[in-house]
Amino acid sequence: MRAIFVMVKCEMGHAYRVAREMADNIPELSEMHSISGQYDLMGKFYLEPDQDIGLFVVETLQTVPGVKDTYTLQTFNAFSAGKT
Repeated sequence: MRAIFVMVKCEMGHAYRVAREMADNIPELSEMHSISGQYDLMGKFYLEPDQDIGLFVVETLQTVPGVKDTYTLQTFNAFSAGKT
C-alpha cells in the first residue's frame, strides 16, 4: 500500500459534509482532517501499488458533491520516532 495526501477545497459551507461523505464511502481513506489555509480538508489515503493516483483523485474524490478543488501529494517514505 502507498499513501497519498489530498487537500480538498470545498464549496462554502460544505466541508463537514464532504468529510463525512468521504469517511463513510471511500474505503481508501485512512484519516480526514479539517485544516486552515487555502484548503478546507486534508485526507490520507492508502492505494494499492498498481492503483492509478490520477484516476482515483479525478473519479473518486473530485466527484464528491461539494468538492471544488484538490491538491495531491504523493509520499515516498514514512518516518516515525525510534524507527529508520
